[in-house]
Amino acid sequence: MNSDEVRSRFLKFFQNKGHKIIPPASLIPGDPTVLFTTAGMQQFKSYYTNPASADKDFSGRNIATAQKCIRTGDIDKVGDTTHLTFFEMLGNFSFGGYGRKEAIIYAHEFITKELGLEISHVTFYKGEGVVPRDEESKDIWAGLGVGDIRADGSDVFWGPTGDSGPCGPTTEIYCKNAEGQDVEIWNIVFNEYFCEGSREKLDKGEVKLKKLEVMGVDTGMGFERLLATVQKKKSVYETDVFNGEQIKEERIVADHIKASLFIISDGVAPSNTGRGYILRRLIRRAVRFSKQPLTRQIEKVKKIYEGVYELDDKGEIEKEESKFRRTLKHGLKEFEKGADPFTLFTTYGFPIELTLELAKEKGKKIDLEDFNRKMAEHQKLSKTSFAGMFKGGLANHNEKTIQLHTAHHLLLAGLQAMVDKNIKQRGSNITEERLRMDFLCDHKLYDEEKKKVEDWVNDKIKMGLNIVRRELLLAEAEKIGAEMEFGAKYPEIVSVYFIEPSPQSSPEGRGGNSPISIEFCGGPHVKNTSELGHFKIQKEEAVAQGIRRIKAILI
Repeated sequence: MNSDEVRSRFLKFFQNKGHKIIPPASLIPGDPTVLFTTAGMQQFKSYYTNPASADKDFSGRNIATAQKCIRTGDIDKVGDTTHLTFFEMLGNFSFGGYGRKEAIIYAHEFITKELGLEISHVTFYKGEGVVPRDEESKDIWAGLGVGDIRADGSDVFWGPTGDSGPCGPTTEIYCKNAEGQDVEIWNIVFNEYFCEGSREKLDKGEVKLKKLEVMGVDTGMGFERLLATVQKKKSVYETDVFNGEQIKEERIVADHIKASLFIISDGVAPSNTGRGYILRRLIRRAVRFSKQPLTRQIEKVKKIYEGVYELDDKGEIEKEESKFRRTLKHGLKEFEKGADPFTLFTTYGFPIELTLELAKEKGKKIDLEDFNRKMAEHQKLSKTSFAGMFKGGLANHNEKTIQLHTAHHLLLAGLQAMVDKNIKQRGSNITEERLRMDFLCDHKLYDEEKKKVEDWVNDKIKMGLNIVRRELLLAEAEKIGAEMEFGAKYPEIVSVYFIEPSPQSSPEGRGGNSPISIEFCGGPHVKNTSELGHFKIQKEEAVAQGIRRIKAILI
């Protein structure tokens, strides 16, 4: 059976058992306590505490899904026989529709009859604290003829997912893989309790369990591990959802590109924070371990899931790859020279995680406390960069300062156009002599990038673009994507400056009539970019974690 058939058989099996099939949720969860969807039950958490709402939403209390998931907790183990960052989770769920007996019987029937596999052993909860021993599950398995039934402790108590949620004892199903090892295939959770806190707090005894009025069933079966068992493969990477990657480095690339494709397809772009940072780290690790451009791997993943999932990375992976290969080249040289991790990060944009990985591989020790201390001091010093932000009526209004103010708008637009569209301003200071801008960026600008930005700005100066002030409703200005001052609060009516071509200054192929720059701003500005002269970047440097600074002049 190939992957499409196994997935289809699972859903059809539970559909025939009276379950409604629910499409997979986005990898971006509605649950604010987690960055990604990490389990099939995540989109259904609320139904365990309010089971009656399932009748309204699903016309019943029993459902099944094939859910895409992202987990990065074991990222260092990716490349072995079982660990992945992206995987699918097959699951059937019940919100008071049935209990232990039906859940176990369904699982036993699907594994042994539908897939023709032999169950090696099963586990049940031995009981700890206020949660009693699960004798009922033990007896059900025994009645089905399973001989090897093992009592277990905290490993077979699941949840909660996120900072709080439903949880309960579990029973696990193990089958032998191609090498004769027992591998966990299916985990069936009996959600009898609600925990007002995380699993970590529960294990420490800091929070207590509350008995739910109705017990729910939450099952999860790792699709790729199941495939390896069904297809008699020694590794998940030998199944048909991969391309038979054998070397660990190849497996890491295959997994990370797959995860990145799915994340981007659900609306995330690489950035320096949150989900975007996880995505950026995945792409960078793939670049590090890949000896070839990532284009072929991207196409391989798309082909595997053709007709199952719509995947489109919108060119983000290759763009990120292009930037990071240069960072990697410079950073590796400095790492080999013994450069300080703080210097590697702030000067070369070399991620601390990568420095730690390389150090581990080469048996070197990194003083992480020293790195964190230096970063904290650096961030404290960098706060002064926000104190002198140019806000118009606080500012010197002489001719040179006004010209530099307009050049400042062009610089931000140039950085976004030629380096990274996600660059955002994080501070500025303008005097008669020069402009200074602090901005979010994950790497030191290379000489060719600085040259491209300079050329872009000077091109716009030569075009003789108009600078036009318009008063707009705040919501309207936000809707059209006007750049905002970091941390500022704006009134209902705002002043917005547009740098845009006049009809006579926009020949074919030079941008049409679209604005070059749109920014919230109090002014003042010159009337036309032709008044600015020649733009020149003097210096580019780091000021804080993920924040760079440019000083520039007009000559």
